[in-house]
Amino acid sequence: MKQIIATENAPKAVGPYSQAVEVNGTLYISGQIPVVPADGSVPESIEAQTRQSLKNIGAILEKAGMSYGNVVKTTVLLDDIADFSAMNAVYSEFFTEEKPARACYQVAALPMGVKVEIEAIAVR
Repeated sequence: MKQIIATENAPKAVGPYSQAVEVNGTLYISGQIPVVPADGSVPESIEAQTRQSLKNIGAILEKAGMSYGNVVKTTVLLDDIADFSAMNAVYSEFFTEEKPARACYQVAALPMGVKVEIEAIAVR
C-alpha cells in the first residue's frame, strides 16, 4: 500500500514530487535541502545547512511515526566535496549508534544554490 507523507514542519516540495512516500513499511524521503520551513530562509554555513537538511528529514520521519533510528540508507549531495568533513561532523550528531548505509557525491549544482541535499530511506 502506498501512502504520501507530508508535513508543514519540512519545506514544501519545489517541484512535482512528494516529501516522502511510504510503501509496505519502507519510507522514501525526497532530497531535503536546508530550507527553514517557517520562513523559507537558508542558513549560510555547510554545518548549519547540513543540520537543517537533517532536521527536515527528522520532521518527515516524525510525521511517518519513525525516527532517525529507522533510517537504513542516505544519499548526501554536496556542491563542494571539500565540505565532506564539516558535513560529517554534523551528520554524526544525528546518526549516533546504528549508522545507515550512505553514499556521498559532489554535484555541479543544487536547487536554490544550497551547499547540501540529503535523501533518506527508512524502514519500520
